[in-house]
Amino acid sequence: MLGKMEKTKGQVEAEISEAVTRFEKEFMGRGPLETRTYIMDDMVIVRLKGVLTKAEYRLVKSERNSKARDLIKQVRIELLENGRPLLEEIIKDILKRKVKSLHTDISTMSGERFIIFTLDKKALDD
Repeated sequence: MLGKMEKTKGQVEAEISEAVTRFEKEFMGRGPLETRTYIMDDMVIVRLKGVLTKAEYRLVKSERNSKARDLIKQVRIELLENGRPLLEEIIKDILKRKVKSLHTDISTMSGERFIIFTLDKKALDD
């Protein structure tokens, strides 16, 4: 998709970052402090920093932190799975590619979340 007057890879990555940040704010109720997107072949990797609330950070640091970490991870993954159709639509609208699979994980220690999309074909034409 990179040709005359078309967006650069960096512009497309920034557009995805902005759209995922909007999704986090509107769907999850709170946006990340920083979002970066990396496009590689048929994969889109979105790295979100600072996604946990202050209450979640406090819970993780409590004595019952292993149970708290598991609960926070479960809830965050479940919430994202509920919003999966919206995320897939975001990627489809921007890249004109269908999402084959979505993978996510969140670190309760660093407050970072990764979302990895695999696509039906290469994200960008050369």
